[in-house]
Amino acid sequence: MSVLLALEEITVVRDGAAVLSRVNLSLAAGERLAIVGPNGAGKTTLLRTLVGLERPSAGQVRLFGAACRSERDFRALRPRLGYLFQDSDDQLFCPSVIEDVAFGPLNLGCTQAEAFRRAEEVLATLGIGALAPRISHRLSGGEKRLVCLAGLLAMKPDVLLLDEPTNGVDAANGKRLRAALHAFPGAMLLVSHDDGFIAELATRAMAIEGGRLIPAALHSHPHSHTHSHPHIHPVAES
Repeated sequence: MSVLLALEEITVVRDGAAVLSRVNLSLAAGERLAIVGPNGAGKTTLLRTLVGLERPSAGQVRLFGAACRSERDFRALRPRLGYLFQDSDDQLFCPSVIEDVAFGPLNLGCTQAEAFRRAEEVLATLGIGALAPRISHRLSGGEKRLVCLAGLLAMKPDVLLLDEPTNGVDAANGKRLRAALHAFPGAMLLVSHDDGFIAELATRAMAIEGGRLIPAALHSHPHSHTHSHPHIHPVAES
């Protein structure tokens, strides 16, 4: 399988300390990779580094086979990445839902008619078409999460980078979110503390410990004949 995204010996230093230290990562077509670890471990930093919002002090970022060293390099390839921020309010800035979702396609060069058609189509697919005229910042947390995802899907990315996608999402909107992600045909990089969500969607997992990225295993322990509690733990390196 072709490698879509890669970090090669990446080190990111902040306030004199290494948040990421010689990290290596690759995401192949069709993969759904979960990144786990405690708060402050560097998971969001890793995603931001992949999209060029955080610059490493050492190492190389590769997107779709191309080495990305400058903002110009990243800018050319960002449209192929759908990055869901941890805080939805950082991603919603247009007056209405339909405008927020259409913003990405407009930036890709779509006509206004095509951008709004895409937006309406994605909102309908997610089951939130009725939100189109609503003011984005007056939505519930779960609705905001889905609107942010709709904005990414309207751009038809090759890869989704999801930072705590289930944060603040209620059961009904969580069901819509999961359905949309199951249906997404591309690759995914998932950052989440929700073990059940990861076990449902991820094909493999890695953990950040002490700034390093190591393999992790997904396991499920049955509590009853009908329920199980999945969890993730690092795999010891030989």
